[in-house]
Amino acid sequence: MRISVSFFFLLISVCVAFGQSEKPNIIYILSDDQSWTDYGFMGHPHIETPRIDELAAEGLTFTRGYVTAPLCSPSLASIITGLYPHQHGITGNDPEFTFEKPRYQTDWQTARSRLYKDYLDEFQKHPTVPQLLQKLGYVSFQSGKWWGGHWKEGGFTDGMTHGDPKRGGRHGDEGLKIGREGMTPIFDFMDQAIADKDPFFIWYAPFLPHSPHTPPDSLLQKYLPKAPTQAVAAYWAMCEWLDITVGQLLDKVEEEGLTDNTLVVFVTDNGWIQDPERPNRYAPGSKQDPQDMGIRTPIIYKWPGKITPRMDTQNLTSSIDMAVTTLEAVGLDPLPNMQGINVLDKKALSKRKQIYSMDFSHDMVAVDKPEQTLESRMVISGSWKLIDPGAANGDNQEVLLYDILKDPMETKNLADSHPKVVKKLLASLDKWWPGGSGTN
Repeated sequence: MRISVSFFFLLISVCVAFGQSEKPNIIYILSDDQSWTDYGFMGHPHIETPRIDELAAEGLTFTRGYVTAPLCSPSLASIITGLYPHQHGITGNDPEFTFEKPRYQTDWQTARSRLYKDYLDEFQKHPTVPQLLQKLGYVSFQSGKWWGGHWKEGGFTDGMTHGDPKRGGRHGDEGLKIGREGMTPIFDFMDQAIADKDPFFIWYAPFLPHSPHTPPDSLLQKYLPKAPTQAVAAYWAMCEWLDITVGQLLDKVEEEGLTDNTLVVFVTDNGWIQDPERPNRYAPGSKQDPQDMGIRTPIIYKWPGKITPRMDTQNLTSSIDMAVTTLEAVGLDPLPNMQGINVLDKKALSKRKQIYSMDFSHDMVAVDKPEQTLESRMVISGSWKLIDPGAANGDNQEVLLYDILKDPMETKNLADSHPKVVKKLLASLDKWWPGGSGTN
């Protein structure tokens, strides 16, 4: 059978196009310190987030999403590995140690770096999403918040964070300029990847709306008349500033003609309640706490033509699912120790009965004994949420049970009136991770 030259090149072009569709570009957008309520599409009466609202409308959006921990370092480590904190070894932000000089200064950073190495070594035993994608020819870019040392140590092929403690390398350093000082580093990376015809993965984790809350004055002035205090107005303005940068990133994708072949995933690392009287400070019951204002987040997956847009207000999902969903989207099998599910698999989603989260102390004391700094284990199942106190929870060893749908602010503990539910959920926690059991 003879094939014409024109038909041969047509076949080649179809094969190339098919290959590209099998390897979508991937962008993770990671908000930093933002409550699940603080978006337009989630019903906030004042905060304007039109570009994230648009993303939510165009994607599969889970309003009942959760992260694995209410603190950035363990939460982000879970997103990049698909493992829970007790699995990947990063349970807090810093190792615990005594130091005479002020925290966060250069000498403290250097001492911290030496002690942190044990935790970093444990973390780096586990492949990251960009490392796994590299098998398929992906290039990857790290920007924003990053606790894992130099970007190379996270398996990225390019990035911004150097991790040098002598130059402030603790949680992002140069990477924290992204968004606040423009988007050029990401755009330059994208231009090179496009020129080289490489599929790419982008980690966009800007220091937004994270403190210091220093929004452009035009945004601050917009919210001052609407907010109860200036501290709240500044935080609200930061949320919109994040939204503006998300729009800039999505506009770049559109301008390059990549929208239909790009999987965009949005999540926040942990929650936040702005203290109305103290600028740049969070109120109890949010960051570093097991309440929903500390661990709940909308999670969005957008991939035109591949993912049907839908606002899912019923199914539970977790940031632990992001790695599994991403890998299966590009045809890779998840690793055996990944506990998430592919949220694009309707059957797997419908079979899920509960999700888990955990709260550890800010500082870590032993890489091989995470239970020593465990403050709480959390399980969410249907309308129920149970918080089981851990060894590091001080004198408060009360089990908390909430009907999270009727009582989203967790004001009424129902543990005493529903002992069977408590028993069932505690058994579920122990089956999931028994390292936190026996603390009651």
